[in-house]
Amino acid sequence: MQRLWAPWREGYITKVIRNQHKGCIFCRILKQNNDVKNYVVLRSDFTYVVLNIYPYTNGHCLILPKRHVADINKLTDNELKDMMQVLIKTKDLLQKALAPHGFNIGINLGRIAGAGIPKHIHFHMVPRWKGDHNFMPVVSETKVISQSLKAIYLLLTDENKKRSRRVRR
Repeated sequence: MQRLWAPWREGYITKVIRNQHKGCIFCRILKQNNDVKNYVVLRSDFTYVVLNIYPYTNGHCLILPKRHVADINKLTDNELKDMMQVLIKTKDLLQKALAPHGFNIGINLGRIAGAGIPKHIHFHMVPRWKGDHNFMPVVSETKVISQSLKAIYLLLTDENKKRSRRVRR
């Protein structure tokens, strides 16, 4: 496997390792109430959405319950309903802001299933475009992300503000 030099990732990896003993990163994000710093796109009664800082594609979002829970069976009816409504709203925001051709939406339950943070359940919403699997992953096992998290965050939060204004009218 070839390697792509990415020293900017070292700071994040070091931070994750250093903070592992400090509890759930998703719960910390929620408590910090600093949406810009943490790329929190939107919040509802029981759910919030953040940009994945290790995205598969531009706009890769995580939809999470506010309550720390590891399994889908542990969610209340209100949490389940709210998460699905927020998932749909997130899809609509991504569609309007980024115009993808499709989406992958999924949940990894347990570390063996691919959950990087298995104790706080979350949906992955990954926008997809025709041709977004180019030669880079095949030839060099490298993904190319064309926009910064900050640029994507601004697009999504601006679209969310526009939608909120239209709803209030």
